[in-house]
Amino acid sequence: MPIQAINVRNQFKGQIKEILRGDVVSEVDVQTPWGVVTSVITTRSVDELQLRVGSDVVALVKSTEVSIAKL
Repeated sequence: MPIQAINVRNQFKGQIKEILRGDVVSEVDVQTPWGVVTSVITTRSVDELQLRVGSDVVALVKSTEVSIAKL
């Protein structure tokens, strides 16, 4: 499912480098051409998005929040 439009201006395309799973939340490290961006998201979201090391994603940065969109 391609992203049609989004209002978040800071978008960094990259690949998942590491996932540190917790019971409720997980840390997802995304390697981008500008460095690593880390997102803390629910472990349920990691599972529902089927995120794995090597997955192509877009890190969406808004203020102090980093979201993940699977490509």
